[in-house]
Amino acid sequence: MKNPKLIYMLSLCGTSLLTNLSNNDERKLVFKYANVKKCEDVPDEDKIVLIFLIENAKNKIINADINLAMQMSAELNGIIKYYQNNLQPNGDYHLLLCTDTWLGQKTAELVKIWLTGKGFTVEVKRQADLQTEDLSAFQCALSDIVKWCDQTVLSYQTAGYKIVFNLTGGFKSVQGFLQTLATFYADETIYIFETAKELLRIPRLPVEMAATPIVEKNLKVFRRLAMDLDISELGALNIPETLLLKIDNEFTLSPWGEIVWQQSKKEIYSKQLNPSPSKKIQFAESFHHSLKNIAADRLYLVNEKVDLLTKFLEKNIEANSLDFKQVRGNTRLPSTHEIDAWSDQDAKRIFGHYEGGVFVLDKLDKKLNG
Repeated sequence: MKNPKLIYMLSLCGTSLLTNLSNNDERKLVFKYANVKKCEDVPDEDKIVLIFLIENAKNKIINADINLAMQMSAELNGIIKYYQNNLQPNGDYHLLLCTDTWLGQKTAELVKIWLTGKGFTVEVKRQADLQTEDLSAFQCALSDIVKWCDQTVLSYQTAGYKIVFNLTGGFKSVQGFLQTLATFYADETIYIFETAKELLRIPRLPVEMAATPIVEKNLKVFRRLAMDLDISELGALNIPETLLLKIDNEFTLSPWGEIVWQQSKKEIYSKQLNPSPSKKIQFAESFHHSLKNIAADRLYLVNEKVDLLTKFLEKNIEANSLDFKQVRGNTRLPSTHEIDAWSDQDAKRIFGHYEGGVFVLDKLDKKLNG
């Protein structure tokens, strides 16, 4: 019999564990300070009440059985019902996504205490700017969640985990967005409605991104926005407003634009070497020739390294994976510098040289010995 898949469960965490244990006055304080980032920013009189509430919740959740845990916490209610009251970790991983607030993090840490006590591996992720007081910061936080999903969640999926989004807890402002995100990143989404006792399980739907042509027509804009680079010299934008976010007269990708980009990027970067996104980078004919017959997954990596090189040349931001350095001696002339293309398989490097203020990519070739 084949072993079931390991589970990677993302649970959106709110403050239900605190509000479910609070009286009316305490509950009002939880709501009043829901967006406060630091304990120190709460007046002493109210802070004492909230700290007492948190300690009381901690003492109760540590010793709570399954039934009490489900009553105390919406997040645990969904998790426990998903396991059908039979909690066997078996290597499963739980990510508790909380708001960028004092009470949000404290509540998630209480949920973690209970789950780790049952043998699960648990991580609390406090997402920067995930709070509803500042709309622009909130939208940027949602965009960051998309990037994180594309990097971290997909890596677990590639490793064979079943990805489950538990949206039973948390705030409605975030739930709706994560439901959309689950369409692309989760194998299953679970809910428990407030008046219901049964778990609602929604399998992954066969949805395809239809916005790739928009990205292809505006590729340079999307690439530069994704890298947080200036687009003022590109002229009028021909991109739907829902995909853009304007902050202090500067554009960035909205959460929806980030989803569109991450989903379209894989296909676009795997088809061809795309035109340079920067005036500071040019491709020599010899570079194009060296990419002949390259596999699609390697072509994707080359396009990504061009992006990293762009950020380095325009903003002096160097990623460790770029490994930009001078070539030893005169063994690769006209190339004077090299960057990492990929370090697995046959470990290729990209060689290039400066011409004035422009860096010219000369060739994709084997890594130098020594």
